[in-house]
Amino acid sequence: MLNQFESYPFEKLRVLLAYSSPPSNDEIFTLTIGEPQFPTPQNIIESWQNNAPLLNKYPKSSGEDELKDAQLNFIDKRYNLTLTTSQIIPTFGTREVLFNFPQFYLFGKANPTIAYPNPFYQIYEGAAIASKSHIILMNLTEDNHFTPSLTPQELQNVDLVILNSPNNPTGRVLPLQSLTEWVKQALEYNFVIINDECYSEIYENTPPPSILQASIQANNPQFKNILALNSISKRSSAPGLRSGFVAGDEEILKSYNLYRTYLGCALPLPLQKAAAVAWNDMQTPESIRHIYAKNLALAREILELNEAQIAPYTFYVWLKVDNDERFCKFAYEKMGVLTLPGSYLGRESQGKDYVRIALVYDNETTKRALFALKKAIQLYKEEYV
Repeated sequence: MLNQFESYPFEKLRVLLAYSSPPSNDEIFTLTIGEPQFPTPQNIIESWQNNAPLLNKYPKSSGEDELKDAQLNFIDKRYNLTLTTSQIIPTFGTREVLFNFPQFYLFGKANPTIAYPNPFYQIYEGAAIASKSHIILMNLTEDNHFTPSLTPQELQNVDLVILNSPNNPTGRVLPLQSLTEWVKQALEYNFVIINDECYSEIYENTPPPSILQASIQANNPQFKNILALNSISKRSSAPGLRSGFVAGDEEILKSYNLYRTYLGCALPLPLQKAAAVAWNDMQTPESIRHIYAKNLALAREILELNEAQIAPYTFYVWLKVDNDERFCKFAYEKMGVLTLPGSYLGRESQGKDYVRIALVYDNETTKRALFALKKAIQLYKEEYV
């Protein structure tokens, strides 16, 4: 099974650029990885430091009450939804759930089938391989406005659907009505939906909806077959804290919680204390959001693109180019701008005409990077297009 896993996109990029060099004496702009480049807020750091002595205790795999309460408070304030402690599990980021939940849920099914967007976050594929599942790729294209969908036959066959709204890499958000239709389909055809919502707090003006809200709209207040994932990695510039949650269907989570006791994924107590501070903080993440919002506006202005080409969500630009690998090499060698080939995020040729650009720096650095990128685009067109 191990040889079925593909190299991670960043390893492929390293191989692609192994013999490439940027211009000498120029600033290098790394726009490849979605890792916030801002300091972690001081209140989080102080909590972690003050609670370091708690390392002498084992944490619960199900999460401490203080952290659960903080995450429930976030859901209440952000989405105006009141959930119970049995409808949420604090997790080791969202990556943990995305990889091991399909193995848990699909285990024992005769012909397990999983569907997810294409291009995608590669953990989705890894989970499908690890669970020995048949894969349905929901292609995201310019023609379908980067919107995932399944045919009636696929809806009949699928067991688990992973949605990603707001989407990495396209920035596409499914409106509440679309999410509500997905919930109705999950109930009608009896499959489970996980919506990966870890970019929910990165937006310009209008906050994107959660599938939990859509479940209420679909008259499914118990969230049957519905799960939402979220994380403070982007929201609070704290990816190293590894704090996320899975929330929704109480019956599924009860069994999944038992499964997780065998995994050893419990968050250390000092980190849980710090994470509780982060989830309860609604002000600091708002200031971080404004930086990302301005970055998106800068990208639209400098690259002379419209909102249809650069979505007002996530911190990614899904930039259309001619020959993604060639452009990435060119932009790095000519202008010192590192981007990620879109084909590394997709399968069956999806993404091959795009590059993903992560706008994760402060506004001034981002501005310099975007002007360098604009120059690279101009030079590339002169030489190749």
